Amino acid sequence: MDMQTLYLIVPLAPLVGALAAGLFGKLLGRTWSHRITIALVGVSFAASVAIFQDVMAGHVFNGTVYKWMSSGNTSFEVGFLIDRLTVMMMLVVTFVSMMVHIYTIGYMQEDPGYQRFFSYISLFTFSMLMLVMANNFMQLFFGWEAVGLVSYLLIGFWYTRPTAIYANLKAFLVNRVGDFGFLLGIGLVLMVFGTLDYQSVFNSAHLYVDDIAPIPGLSVGLLTAICILLFIGAMGKSAQFPLHVWLPDSMEGPTPISALIHAATMVTAGIFMVARMSPLFELSETALSFVMIIGAITALFMGFLGIIQNDIKRVVAYSTLSQLGYMTVALGASAYSVAVFHLMTHAFFKALLFLAAGSVIIAMHHDQDIRNMGGLRKYMPITWITSLIGSLALIGTPLFSGFYSKDSIIEAVALSHLPGAGITYVAVVLGVFVTAFYSFRMYFLVFHGEERFGKADDAHHHEHQGDHDDEEVATDHHHGLAPGQKPHETPWVVTLPLIMLAIPSVLIGFITIEPMLFGDYFREAIFIGENHHALTEMREEFHGAFGMALHSLMTLPFWLALAGAGSAWFFYMKRPDIPAAIKHRLSLIYTVLEQKYYFDRFNDWFFAGGARGASRLLWKFGDVKLIDGFFVNGSAKVVGMFSGVLRGLQTGYVYHYAFWMIIGVSALLTVRTWFE
Repeated sequence: MDMQTLYLIVPLAPLVGALAAGLFGKLLGRTWSHRITIALVGVSFAASVAIFQDVMAGHVFNGTVYKWMSSGNTSFEVGFLIDRLTVMMMLVVTFVSMMVHIYTIGYMQEDPGYQRFFSYISLFTFSMLMLVMANNFMQLFFGWEAVGLVSYLLIGFWYTRPTAIYANLKAFLVNRVGDFGFLLGIGLVLMVFGTLDYQSVFNSAHLYVDDIAPIPGLSVGLLTAICILLFIGAMGKSAQFPLHVWLPDSMEGPTPISALIHAATMVTAGIFMVARMSPLFELSETALSFVMIIGAITALFMGFLGIIQNDIKRVVAYSTLSQLGYMTVALGASAYSVAVFHLMTHAFFKALLFLAAGSVIIAMHHDQDIRNMGGLRKYMPITWITSLIGSLALIGTPLFSGFYSKDSIIEAVALSHLPGAGITYVAVVLGVFVTAFYSFRMYFLVFHGEERFGKADDAHHHEHQGDHDDEEVATDHHHGLAPGQKPHETPWVVTLPLIMLAIPSVLIGFITIEPMLFGDYFREAIFIGENHHALTEMREEFHGAFGMALHSLMTLPFWLALAGAGSAWFFYMKRPDIPAAIKHRLSLIYTVLEQKYYFDRFNDWFFAGGARGASRLLWKFGDVKLIDGFFVNGSAKVVGMFSGVLRGLQTGYVYHYAFWMIIGVSALLTVRTWFE
């Protein structure tokens, strides 16, 4: 089998599975639907492994697969760019997707939309693969919009629930804001470069460094405008401030898609896109500083929101927002390979944390409030140990995968000379403490301490019913364990993916840091420019994975992570009265955090309310008064008045008609006299 056939198999195998489960799901039944989709995603993963080996042997492919159409001198094509960045993304997407497919068998086993769900997640896998394998902006945009569409379908999977419909509509609209900027950026690329092919654009980008963007009233560099517009698309897809508001609400979807879309794949599409566009971003310091500041705000302030969450999935969701901010910071510091490295490590341990949260939710009979849990360690040993591994990786514990990527981001920012690097460094370092605190707050409240489940008094549950109502399936599931009922470990189809994801969560960073960051892995896939000096300095100080772990024991981030985990243990295991007292004393700050900085309220008031107000104005004035009142009814009134006058002249008396004839003849004679 030649390599180009393998390239086609990777995205098309999940597409075939999606069509089979979606169109013939009732005929195939549940068992064959999941067998076919899992097998075909497995085929895609195996093909990705074979392509990875071929690329590591030095074979890179950049070519057209199908020419869609031509318009003037511009061709719109489906093409693949297969290099080391692409195959890394292909391996992550297909492996995590395969684990999620297996996990779904256990999680969705009683759901009536079982086949439809498998169809959606396979279709999502196809869309994401088309995005990362693209060699031109048109195909990139196709994949970009396709993952957005499927995420809309998955977030609102339980479409009978108003909260799910609100969440998927919110995600769709917010992403359209980002996609509008993204489309403008692509349009500007086409206008300036005359092509949508990556390589052609990158090769000639340096010719436009001093050009001004054709934007009336603004004097902005051409490449700066292109990069910022493209990054606005990334802000929507990768949930960066202020377009982050959709991601926490997207937890309304089933847990498997939280792991697939909101941890490993879709939300990282923006990070991948900026890394792919590194030859453009590297030519604009303004754009890089903009990216870095947005990332810093997201990394720190979204982490603060994780501290007060009581819904187990929302804690992990805000953690995702914060970690996406870290990746964005690395992109802004020109450390593109560090950002992509953290993307890879984060995909494994965050998917692990989401799936572990889903395992807990199953055991708790779909109660998601962590205040109703506690002491689950002895009932769910596999979920407990895998959750601990994921948490340790997330906070950057030495030797775990998250440590190598997160520590490298902090060091890259410290070495950056770009405007905004100083405040960004403070944000990402403080974020280490915040991450450790909310991660282990959740860990201790769920797996240790007093057993708070199965009690008759379920006040917390009812108080926050809206926060954790999203896992209710369309069956007879109830929320929470009955009094006296005990949780138990979930089936092997749930725990196997946890174990398989826990392994790379521990090892992948240790194994790959040297070739990915300090070797030549990305030498042709990611542009190395003059702003990229941070990695050069980091390479000089790098003394192996063990050496890096040992050195970290003397650094501030390690002690902040330790302090965060220790504080969570002290506050929630030893002195639970302290958080309550802090909440009471700092009620104003707590309210601001609880209201998520009032972004949702502002959006509802300004954008949604403004749209409704504009609609009412257009209806009452534009439609009722202007169109109906003036044009339609007004013209009818004018015709009626004119008709009434004419009707008054039609009396039926001969002498009246003779009188008007005399008047008419007199008028004609008068006019004739004037013109003679």
